[in-house]
Amino acid sequence: MIIDTLENADRYKTFSNGIATAFEYLHSTDLKNIAPGKYEIDGENIFAIVQEYETLDAANEQMEAHKKYIDVRYMINGAEQVGLAILKGQIPSTAYDEAKDFMLFSEAPSFFSKLESGMFMIFFLTDLHMPCIKIKEPAFVKKVVIKVKVQ
Repeated sequence: MIIDTLENADRYKTFSNGIATAFEYLHSTDLKNIAPGKYEIDGENIFAIVQEYETLDAANEQMEAHKKYIDVRYMINGAEQVGLAILKGQIPSTAYDEAKDFMLFSEAPSFFSKLESGMFMIFFLTDLHMPCIKIKEPAFVKKVVIKVKVQ
């Protein structure tokens, strides 16, 4: 996993062409005015999901992981906590759904990090993450998740 600000995104463009494309999208899109929804960038290889929601209590959530897509998550407006852990043999509490590229894990996060406006997090296939968590009180956030298919 990587946690940084968008101003430092150039440091990570060499990881893959898909990640470089994700950062180009973040730099070239009017994110403040973009409506929630799904946006194709490179078909099903790279696409963005713009979300607006109120943050949640961690006690009611589980960590997630993916097998086909890397997540590049960028906070457009607001802030949330994200629970984090390394995937190392844990058994999913909800089996992998291939169509949604999604599985859940009931273990508690190893730690939490704050994702604030202007920051991004990259989650690779071995990174468990619990996004959308309130900091102190529920708060409204706007975020974009760019899904980058692993080649």
